[in-house]
Amino acid sequence: MASLRRRLVGVAAAVAVMGTLAACSSDEPQEAAASGSPASQEIKTVRLGFFPNLTHAPALIGLQEGYFKDAVKPLGLTVTPTAFNAGPDAVTALFGDSLDITYIGPNPTISAYTQSKGEAVKVIAGAASGGAALVVSEDINSSADLKGKTLATPQLGNTQDVALRYWLTQEGLTTTVEGGGDVSIKPQANADGLTAFGAGQIQGAWVPEPWVSEYVAKGAKVLVNEKDLWPDGKFVTTNILVRSEFLAEHPDVVQAVLDAHVQSLEQIEKDPQASKADVNAALQSLTGSQLDSKIIDSAWKQVEFTADPLPATLVTSSQHAVEVGLLDQSEIDAAGGLPGTLYDLTLINKSLANAGLDQVQQ
Repeated sequence: MASLRRRLVGVAAAVAVMGTLAACSSDEPQEAAASGSPASQEIKTVRLGFFPNLTHAPALIGLQEGYFKDAVKPLGLTVTPTAFNAGPDAVTALFGDSLDITYIGPNPTISAYTQSKGEAVKVIAGAASGGAALVVSEDINSSADLKGKTLATPQLGNTQDVALRYWLTQEGLTTTVEGGGDVSIKPQANADGLTAFGAGQIQGAWVPEPWVSEYVAKGAKVLVNEKDLWPDGKFVTTNILVRSEFLAEHPDVVQAVLDAHVQSLEQIEKDPQASKADVNAALQSLTGSQLDSKIIDSAWKQVEFTADPLPATLVTSSQHAVEVGLLDQSEIDAAGGLPGTLYDLTLINKSLANAGLDQVQQ
């Protein structure tokens, strides 16, 4: 199974998500690059990863409003944002030293932790809970109807990919990483999946918002809302991951980034309309199009934005990955178990305390 983990990293390294990384002096969202950059003792920028998904709204808002830029400016730094399609690519960038901090889902987080035997990364905050679902064509009414069908996920081994494979196994249906089994899973970029659905090439997808709502607008329906599968409807969709070395060497920079993250969360709570506008403006910049107001309103209702990384749900996700063959329990054990040393919530709790907000549990 270790060979499969290496394969996942190789796949991630081979995927150019959206183009090339631009100059580090800019705080405009850039496109992902697979290659690393030389380490430097004196950093001039903090390299921040995120996805153009609604579940990464705190990142999109922080970039659009300039919260990150303003937070690190007193330290003499700029922000270099980098957009990814899915988590495995971001993990490759972290390991390649072309990324310092990233918004990312739980399963790629687990992958990074276990691949490095618990040494290379730390979860330093939560960002979102919920906001993922299995959407299917109108003629599919149950799991039994999925046999012989083709579904999409954002990327092999990403959070939604694991969720779909695990749910299918619970329903008695088989899958393989090569796309075989009772249900064929074809990982692909979310925009490509939506196009394939419209062309009848796939019959559904397990995706995060706003893609769930985009599929529904194209005639799909929600067969499984993932929050219905979790106690109290809460499960980590997005947390913030940092390279352990970067955290140790630059805690002041990480603190500044988390201060900006909390600003975004506060804005979401106090002014959802302005927050939606920020997300749409960011998506326009990144993808060339905005979300229809009905789509973003629908998607927004499905996501809870929170600084709590919900560690217990990540541990459960790791067991799901083991059960579908994308992770070996021996790898978790070799990393010291989960949650093990994965979480360090000291700085996010400081940011929350400074903002007069409730702290989260380690």
